[in-house]
Amino acid sequence: MSEQNMQAMWRNTLALPGNLFRSIVRHGRPDSARARSQAVFSNLFLHIHSTRIHHRTLRFSTTADLGAISASLFLILTGTGIFLMVYYKPSVDGAYDSIKDIHYVIPTGRLTRNIHRWAAHLMVLSVILHMCRVFFTASYKKPREFNWLVGMGLLVVTLALSFTGYLLPWDQLAYWAITIGANIAASPRELTDALGMTAWFDPGGFTREMLLGASEVGPEALIRFNLLHCVILPIAAVVLLGVHFWRIRKDGGLGRPHQEVTPAGKGAAVSQQAGPAPVSTDSANKTWGLMALVPGRSPAADIEPSETVPAWPYLLRAELLVFMGTMLLCLVLGIFFDAPLKVLADPVHPENPAKAPWYFLGLQELVSYSAFVGGLFIPAVTVVGLGLVPYLDREKEPAGIYLDGAHNKRIALHSALFGTLCAVLAVAIPVNFGWLRDWFPGVPQLFIILFNPGTLLTAAYVAWSLRVAGRTGSTRSSAIALFTCFLMGFIILTYVGTELRGPNWDFYWSRSDWPVH
Repeated sequence: MSEQNMQAMWRNTLALPGNLFRSIVRHGRPDSARARSQAVFSNLFLHIHSTRIHHRTLRFSTTADLGAISASLFLILTGTGIFLMVYYKPSVDGAYDSIKDIHYVIPTGRLTRNIHRWAAHLMVLSVILHMCRVFFTASYKKPREFNWLVGMGLLVVTLALSFTGYLLPWDQLAYWAITIGANIAASPRELTDALGMTAWFDPGGFTREMLLGASEVGPEALIRFNLLHCVILPIAAVVLLGVHFWRIRKDGGLGRPHQEVTPAGKGAAVSQQAGPAPVSTDSANKTWGLMALVPGRSPAADIEPSETVPAWPYLLRAELLVFMGTMLLCLVLGIFFDAPLKVLADPVHPENPAKAPWYFLGLQELVSYSAFVGGLFIPAVTVVGLGLVPYLDREKEPAGIYLDGAHNKRIALHSALFGTLCAVLAVAIPVNFGWLRDWFPGVPQLFIILFNPGTLLTAAYVAWSLRVAGRTGSTRSSAIALFTCFLMGFIILTYVGTELRGPNWDFYWSRSDWPVH
């Protein structure tokens, strides 16, 4: 090899780090507005963000960071779940022992399992709170209706992920919690039994068998739940998250008060925060496309460049801080609070009280009055009603403001009080005075299905919402009333099921009052 070639090879070797870096990061150091935009736009993992975002997006008061917290928890669950999956054995004979090995033998196994369990509970809570934030700020309105439906799908998938993971330890807590959940899934059988149709039409039995793979919780259920928890539901969550983030970008970013474009000296901005005046009244009537300058309005057309900041580094830095804070919280909880692990599952000796996961305890409370109403009817009405909210509420209202106007705040407060009172009565009356079966032993089961605390509670909430609609003439106010009532009902019934229900599902004011075995 000639000396000239040797020198060229030596120069190429010295330039190797820089050339390697430039082949990966082609836009250079992000030290200018253009380079920052290219850093986001050309990166596979970052381009779900817009290159620039509205400065209000970074405010904690806008979103409470609940979406970022939920996404952070999903990443934490994915990382810890992969670690646990390496050591877990999805079989009736090996599941419990593998969990004990993780808990007591494998280094950091107990901490990892604790973090995984706490992250799962926190993700359910954060997704519910995120949905409440979106609703109360009217961020589901046009053009974000479809993304609200995607968010509802993410809520269902989150609940399903947590529920399917419950069975995997194969201890008493897991076995009987899933048994309760499977019984809720089979709740339509109560209606078909009352109508005498079960022999030839049994949707409840079909749903239960599809869920468990058999008539009882056993090896088939463990295999199915493991497949759902580790493969199918995570893929569904990733797909829905991708669509959700994509729609946020395409719909003009997070919901926020919009700046009205008005001629100079004729009106003020609707936005609650000061912002620069638009350059011209024509700027909101056009938007750049990839191919040409086209007329019309897009969700981003009314955002002036002076109102935005680069996503790099401001948004990415905020997301990193949220992730670190979320991870720290999970780590602290994992250090000080162990995930429960009871004795090996025993189908012969049930847990007493046998309870579903906390987010299903409100349903379990309603199921105790009527399996069909509590297990199917009310959840179906709630999910369908929430999904239809953006398509029924077409009133124009600035997004991003919590309960815009004092009027809506009063409606929310009164609805919270009404929803709480009705939920307390729905529990207190049957506990203290019994219900139809206690008063009239021979009453037909169909009558109990139609008239039980669950149906009456739902009817009261709907009646309250219609009353608000009649008095205000506003579908938005009616939606706020109904959503707030159901939210308070969920909170009260979950508390009752968690703290006040003891052995045999009897009511106790304190755990110290439970009978001693």
